[in-house]
Amino acid sequence: MKEKAEEILRSWKGENYAFGTDAVGKVGKLASRFGRRALLVTNGSGWLSPWLEEVSCSLREEGLELSGPIRGSRPNTPKDDVYRIALAVSKAEPDCIIAIGGGSVIDAAKAASVLASYEVSEVEPYFGTGEVTKASGGKPTIPVVAVQTASGSGAHLTKYANVTDPATGIKKLIVDELITPPAAAFDYRVTLSAPRDLTLDGAMDGIAHCWEVYTGAAGKCYYEEAEEVARLGMELIVRNLPEAVREPGNLDARIGLGLGTDLGGYAIMISKLNPETGEVESAGTGAGHLGSYQLTRYLPHGRACAVLNPYYTVLFGEATERQARVLGEILQKAGFVEGVDLMKLEGRRLAEVVADGMMRFSKSIGFPTTLKEAGVPPEQVEVMAEASKDPQVRMKLKNMPVPLDVEDVDRFIRPTLRAAYEGDFGLVPELRR
Repeated sequence: MKEKAEEILRSWKGENYAFGTDAVGKVGKLASRFGRRALLVTNGSGWLSPWLEEVSCSLREEGLELSGPIRGSRPNTPKDDVYRIALAVSKAEPDCIIAIGGGSVIDAAKAASVLASYEVSEVEPYFGTGEVTKASGGKPTIPVVAVQTASGSGAHLTKYANVTDPATGIKKLIVDELITPPAAAFDYRVTLSAPRDLTLDGAMDGIAHCWEVYTGAAGKCYYEEAEEVARLGMELIVRNLPEAVREPGNLDARIGLGLGTDLGGYAIMISKLNPETGEVESAGTGAGHLGSYQLTRYLPHGRACAVLNPYYTVLFGEATERQARVLGEILQKAGFVEGVDLMKLEGRRLAEVVADGMMRFSKSIGFPTTLKEAGVPPEQVEVMAEASKDPQVRMKLKNMPVPLDVEDVDRFIRPTLRAAYEGDFGLVPELRR
């Protein structure tokens, strides 16, 4: 299983991605192709200190001149952190940015690169799909060499940058090929000393990437590719997360988690030309991620997705039977679905059984399974529903297994969020393709 995951990642990224158990020492070689001056951006967590020094040594050995380190981003990439880093980049005028950290640090570096490259002061115009390319005038951004330190976001491999407005607590998304790191490294050994909660939230974010892409691939030309990647990614995470929690120093389990969450990054980057329509169809996350963007004040991102996705699994159950059976089988092997023959179930009943298995998996690692249990105030449900109507997140509605539009939010999204608050599948409305 791990060998297949490695094969997929190598086929996808080639020499632009160093991963495994000896990747840290390759950062210098990866970065040297972009010039001689590098600016370090990192969160400086104590548990990362030995690895930061190893990255710096690798860069110096290749003759790079280092400036920084600049303090990275807080969780969820607050907008003011992006501005602070962009100012530092503008002053340093580096040939490349070395972003060392988890998804928030890497996303901040991506967004800061845009602002510094185009000498602009506001990030807001770049939210949405393709806005960086539209504004670039053909000018590239300052390259970000992404050194991932946490299994989860896939930020080191993707075209996405999440940025949160501290005033509202709402997260928005830059989606553009121009911000995909041209080189990345992830040494899975780094995660051996990762805090427990970081491990848990990252793993659940990885599952959400796989699951939301897989269910959203129904009827798309890339369905078979999404199924292969998502199935493998979810199984690696479900199989290895409990072991990594029981025995944090288990390198084999950490490698499994790293590969599984990297496949989640692959999943959200799938893009393929539909020969029948002549249009490019691109994968992306859907309902779980959409709702998580308004929960930054209450829950870590992976945890928010883990709470919401079972309820959306029920909502889209009629359209995702095949996907539900695949995830159901993975959860059944791991002991989280019991006493049922999945092949004899269909539609909403199948979805409810699988959703219950997802919740049992969450409970096994100490995660809440309702918004109420998570301490989210009831009025936040209305905030989440209204935010789902924002044109800048319309892509998330379109990525859902049954594509929705703004006028569908009150009929389907709002009651499903209420169900997630109360923990009652019975409140999830019927939705048929």
